[in-house]
Amino acid sequence: MATIRERSGKLIADFRYMGIRCRETTNLEDSTYNRRILKKRLEQLEAEITLGTFDYEKYFPKSKRIEEFKKKKHQQISVQTNVPLFKDFCELWFKQKQIEWRTSYQQKVLIVMRNYLIPAFGNQVTSKIKKSDLLNFRASLGKVTHGKAQTSLKASRINQIMTPLRMILNDAAERYSFDSPYKNINNLKENRIEVTPFSLEEVFSILKVVREDFKPYYTIRFFTGMRTSEIDGLQWKNVDLQRREIHIREALVNGVLGETKTYGSNRTINMSDRVYDAFLKQKDLSKSRSAFVFCNRKGDPLDYRLVNKRVWHPLLRHLGLKPRRAYQTRHTAATLWLSAGENPEWIAQQLGHSTTEMLFRVYSRYIPNVTRRDGSAFEDMLNNLNQEGVEL
Repeated sequence: MATIRERSGKLIADFRYMGIRCRETTNLEDSTYNRRILKKRLEQLEAEITLGTFDYEKYFPKSKRIEEFKKKKHQQISVQTNVPLFKDFCELWFKQKQIEWRTSYQQKVLIVMRNYLIPAFGNQVTSKIKKSDLLNFRASLGKVTHGKAQTSLKASRINQIMTPLRMILNDAAERYSFDSPYKNINNLKENRIEVTPFSLEEVFSILKVVREDFKPYYTIRFFTGMRTSEIDGLQWKNVDLQRREIHIREALVNGVLGETKTYGSNRTINMSDRVYDAFLKQKDLSKSRSAFVFCNRKGDPLDYRLVNKRVWHPLLRHLGLKPRRAYQTRHTAATLWLSAGENPEWIAQQLGHSTTEMLFRVYSRYIPNVTRRDGSAFEDMLNNLNQEGVEL
């Protein structure tokens, strides 16, 4: 574990890298504030060492040990064995498994492999990876920060990174007859899915003041529960105005039109009168210049990042509403349908859920807030029976 020392009034970083003890003098004066800064920096340093992404020169550009570690890296020789290096097995494993996955999931696995797994374990013989290596790797992920806010990775994201690692090691263990180091490592406990739906009053206030060219877009989002990728990738060929149906067959992910999130996501959504009218209005706006229902001036599909930046978030600020992702329009549709008493199986089908389990697990706790009921319906039923002379 890295420690902080002091020499001649300057703080020193004391840590181990590639089996060698390293002590590097910083420019920080010895103070409580600077020690706190250096401690946080050393936590990041140790996380990068564990993940295999540590760059000595980046942290200590004037160090005399830079060349020493560069040579040591080049001199590392892989142990000769019939078991391949982790990076080589990853490549083989991915080629054989990708046929089982949708394009969007293939991309997710590739990102995890390239950004996390291969940098951390790539040059290790697969069978030499130990359980302690995996636990240290997972702990290090919790110290990694990202984005402008420099927030730590959430438990759900860490689990998403660890899942391909488990699959790879278990597969390799079966092929090369060694015990998988992933035994008895459970997923981190995840927080509940963040659901902050809009009230019906808030929905109407949004639709009242939103730009006219985006009013159909948000009307359809609020009253169909479509995912962002689904509505942005929706084409006129999949909109049946005569039968009042929307056929979800494709999704737009990172500007590429491909398959939907899951096989269950392929579905037919029924249009309400409000949604039908929104499509008629949008037809006049875009059908003559694009195959996509919603498009920019060039006829290309919308870029949700630009829409959020230029339309969605300014709109919420203007109305004084709590900032939230546009994906909450999907959660809003679900809670409004449930509060109106729609059949849960129908709602699940509209949302693309294979069962009603997720529907009740994610949304049921919001129903009392939307309906303004707290058990009074049951009491009313009992009172009605009493009035009819039924003894209870």
